[in-house]
Amino acid sequence: MEKEDLPLFAEWLNKPDVSGEYIPLHQMSKTEAEKMFETPHEKKSFIIEKKDGSKIGFITHFYVLHPSAGKQLEIGYSLVPSERGKGYCSEAVKIMVDYLFLSKETMRIQAQTDPRNVASQKVLEKAGFKKEGTLRKNFFMRGEWTDDYMYSILRDEWKEPKILTKTS
Repeated sequence: MEKEDLPLFAEWLNKPDVSGEYIPLHQMSKTEAEKMFETPHEKKSFIIEKKDGSKIGFITHFYVLHPSAGKQLEIGYSLVPSERGKGYCSEAVKIMVDYLFLSKETMRIQAQTDPRNVASQKVLEKAGFKKEGTLRKNFFMRGEWTDDYMYSILRDEWKEPKILTKTS
């Protein structure tokens, strides 16, 4: 993600239809997006583009702290509603998995999804993720506690790049 993408990124985060019904509502000003972009941290976001250059969503990787295992690498993603169901998110997740296993010393990559979000579960499964289980009442979202499914892919399940051949 480049600095010039921040207004669009902030706009997407502020639109419930882009984040979707299974992600907590999040409000971010353009100033907050710029501050996040300029502050060094381990969270990195990428814009998902079609071949014609139109920007249709984003994918992010970040670390979550696990009490006994230390930092766990996790991904999240979202597409604008008009571009869902066309394979773009599946391709973006496969590229992200290749990128992370090629560039990071990590044993696993994980993702969480709402049990009702069947589309997201299909995206993860197409990229080789396996469902590990249910995190019960894991998220307080839009006035209720909701469950999450935990998915992961291990380095030895991935074995080799599916799309990328090298990183720069």
